[in-house]
Amino acid sequence: SPSPSPSPSPSPSPTQSPATTPHQPSPTPLDRLIALFIGNFSAPRGVRRILVALLYGGVCHAIFAVAVIAMIVVMYTGMTASFGRVPAPWSWAANLLLVLQFPLGHSLLLSKRGRRIISLFAKNAHAATLQTTIFATVASVQLSLLFLFWTPSGIVWWVAEGETKWVLTGLYACSWGLLMKASYDAGAEVQSGALGWMSLLQKIKPNYPDMPTTGLFAIIRQPIYLSFALTLWTVPVWTPDQLVLSTILTAYCVLAPRLKEAFYTYAADGSLHRQNAASFLKHDAHGNLVTAWTDEKLVDEIDEMFLLHDLNE
Repeated sequence: SPSPSPSPSPSPSPTQSPATTPHQPSPTPLDRLIALFIGNFSAPRGVRRILVALLYGGVCHAIFAVAVIAMIVVMYTGMTASFGRVPAPWSWAANLLLVLQFPLGHSLLLSKRGRRIISLFAKNAHAATLQTTIFATVASVQLSLLFLFWTPSGIVWWVAEGETKWVLTGLYACSWGLLMKASYDAGAEVQSGALGWMSLLQKIKPNYPDMPTTGLFAIIRQPIYLSFALTLWTVPVWTPDQLVLSTILTAYCVLAPRLKEAFYTYAADGSLHRQNAASFLKHDAHGNLVTAWTDEKLVDEIDEMFLLHDLNE
């Protein structure tokens, strides 16, 4: 007898939603950092490559540690504990050069020309991979110069005492805690320079994290800049030196993200960029707080495009 014809497949009811692929949560900053660290123990062979990676990593993290310790200690004393000894009145000119070289140099290194400069510190085969390591090293050298070789004026306006000192010390510590948390949320492997040399060690392409939308970045657009500004104004000792430093670097914290995103808005010619202009808090065109980072993802894509263009030249 003839075989029965196959029955038609039941069509989904109007109220039945189609099957969807389960959403895979993005790895947390800690997950990425642990995975990157563990990968070092299964790196492919290559003595020369491994030695180069370890050398760049050791230098980067050593100077990074010096810079952070110098910043914490010297600012806590109102810039009175640094080692500069330039005689007056040249000391103020020297100090001004020291404080300006960081924001100007930092901004330069983030530019197209700056990436070319960074590539000079490594062989062409390793330049792209070591980009974050070299950038963190140069930035740490800049900060070390600023805080270790500042020439104190010898003038002290105010020193906190008693309970006021403890309150300001607590606020100062909290500000540094916020800065560390913001750096962790942004990607500790990128901020510390570890991504570059560990990727070279493992002979892999650096896996740059997406623009963060969790942690402090969920409520504050620029938590790194904001928390760094807070460290400048919560010190328990105030001097003319500290006031000059705080004023200039706070101006940088406010202007730098605006200028950077304004450039990329022009380069990308995107209206969403302009609507979501850089500020400490994230707002849309109507002034409402938003959490969308579409414009920042576009910035990241343009950054990558510029980098590839530079490396191919």
